[in-house]
Amino acid sequence: MTAIAEVPMTVAFRPDPRGRDLPTCPVCADSMIAAEASAYMYDCIISYLWTCDTCGYGFVTKHSVKRFVCN
Repeated sequence: MTAIAEVPMTVAFRPDPRGRDLPTCPVCADSMIAAEASAYMYDCIISYLWTCDTCGYGFVTKHSVKRFVCN
């Protein structure tokens, strides 16, 4: 049975993720490469669903991104 936990929101300072910024599973500490799903939410918030391939544990992260304004 998989469990889902919500991880607190973080602010993304760089537009592209780096290897060291990707999450690890809180249960088995395995590296996670890609989110299973993502959703754009209100006020520039992106939610990612992560599921560990090793143990099946799942959790959600939320990231706030800045809006870009063209001049």
